[in-house]
Order: sequence, then structure tokens, then C-alpha cells
Amino acid sequence: MGTLGLVATPIGNLEDITLRALRVLREADRIYAEDTRRTGILLRHYDIATRASSLHAHNERARIREVVVALDADEAVALVSDAGSPLISDPGIRVVDAVLEAGHRVEAIPGPSAVLAALGVAGLAPQPFAFLGFLPRRSGARRTRLEAYRERPETLVLFESPHRIGAFLEDAAAVLGSRRACVARELTKLHEEVARGSLEELAERFRDGARGEITVVIEGTR
Repeated sequence: MGTLGLVATPIGNLEDITLRALRVLREADRIYAEDTRRTGILLRHYDIATRASSLHAHNERARIREVVVALDADEAVALVSDAGSPLISDPGIRVVDAVLEAGHRVEAIPGPSAVLAALGVAGLAPQPFAFLGFLPRRSGARRTRLEAYRERPETLVLFESPHRIGAFLEDAAAVLGSRRACVARELTKLHEEVARGSLEELAERFRDGARGEITVVIEGTR
């Protein structure tokens, strides 16, 4: 029985990788990555010789048989996403389902997570929380999704595009009202920024967008 390792990788700072993750990547016969260029930087930094093959949203289904055949041959296979924990708003669930269906083991190698990092620095109740991933791009659909959480107590955590962050915050303020929130940008990176305030204040601050990867945390109903 083969094992597919779901390896969490740094969301920015390369020092954040775990010793176990490094060992699993070094021992892997095959490494599949959402972004081979970004993963290549990590592998070269830690002198890991195994070359990454692509596994992203557009070729995941085509990679399934290849992964299962490798596990059938008792090869060690590792899956990494662009950054952070695999499958969290990233491809991989189809592969995991097929691997389990074939009778192989799936093993988590936990580590960095933008969701948990943002929850830690937001200054809002960390539990219970609901992770919403990326909301729809269109304002109407986005507001409809937010409406479903308007009366719920969970702290909301989600990802947003730097180009849409201003419009998203305006929609969130219109639907959820004057709640405390946090915009965590470029977490663990050189230009990290953690902005806290009301949804209205943050909408004004980021009206013209921002740069980098963004995680938003919004308090639940009180």
C-alpha cells in the first residue's frame, strides 16, 4: 500500500517549513505541485533533488491515474499546493478521493496555514470560525453568499484577490453591517501588513486595491 503525503509548505517565509515536511519531500519519489516554479524555489533552497511535476486545477483529473499507478508501485508521493496546506482553496481533492478509493493511505504533514495565521493576528474570537475560501467575483453573488452568514456567530475567514478587496469590503459592510474585521496581507513576507478596523474603515483604506495575497477575518454576530 502506497502513501500520498499532503505536505504543507511556507506561505511566504521559507524558514517556516517543518523538519518532517523536509524529510518527506527528500524521501519522495514523486512530488506534485500546483506551481512548479514556486515549489522549485523551495526545493532548491533546501537542496532537494526530486523535481516537481505540475498538478493544478486544469490537469488534476488527468494526473489521477499517474498518481495511483505510482502508489501501486509503492512509490512515495508528495502533494504540495502553491503555498500553505494542500486542498485548502487549492486543487487535490479529486486525487485524494481516487487514492483512497484505490486503497492507499493519505497522510497529512501539517504546517503553515494562512487561515490560522490570520486568525491568530486578527484580534477577533478565533473560534468558532467558518472558512469560506474565495467568494464569487460578482457583487450580487458575493452578497448572496455573505447574507447566509449575517446572523451566524462564527468568525468568518476568507481569501480575496488584491484587485477586488475594496469592492469585497464594501459588499461585506453593506450586508453584515459595522463589524470589526482584519485584512492580513502578505503574511510572513517582507511586506506583511495587518490592518484592523471596521468593515467601513477597511473598505475606505483598500478602496483602490492592494498588492499580494490577502486573508480577511470578520467577526461574527454578537
